[in-house]
Amino acid sequence: MDELIDILDSEGKPTGKTAMKSEAHRKGWFHPTVHIWLYTANGRLLLQQRARTKDIHPLLWDVSVAGHIGAGEAIEISAIREIQEEIGLTVPQEALEKIGVFKSMQKPSDELMDYEFHHTFLCELKEPLHHLKKQESEVEDLKLISLIQFSQETWGLANLGKYVPHSIEYYKTVIKEIKKRL
Repeated sequence: MDELIDILDSEGKPTGKTAMKSEAHRKGWFHPTVHIWLYTANGRLLLQQRARTKDIHPLLWDVSVAGHIGAGEAIEISAIREIQEEIGLTVPQEALEKIGVFKSMQKPSDELMDYEFHHTFLCELKEPLHHLKKQESEVEDLKLISLIQFSQETWGLANLGKYVPHSIEYYKTVIKEIKKRL
């Protein structure tokens, strides 16, 4: 789904320009996104398998919820909207804990440059997995795995074909921040 998004400079600062997401990806323009990692009190992490129809990293496992921030949309409002859309869960803004902003530059092909700043949040998942309702157009599957297993599989990048290739530093930060809350 195409949408109007804000364009950022290479340092993540607003340029005052907007463009359709497809144009930003075609031209390699930086833009803001939200990433929300949902974890349980007993140390499990919700992972999303990207839909098979996605242009970027189809069928790979990724962050619990992610999405583009609409042009002029507040970051936290975007995060709440994406959680509702992708997994059918309503969370209050105060349940979100921002852990950082991460620059990401991925170029899956010559025609597709995904240059983003991920505004990254943690949120405790208090609902059972079977209560979640995945958005079929975005999400192939959802699962809970132990934080230990996730750490082993991402820190060493042992499963490059299983997970979206975020940086090791990104994965380490997410894991360390969740551990602090357990």
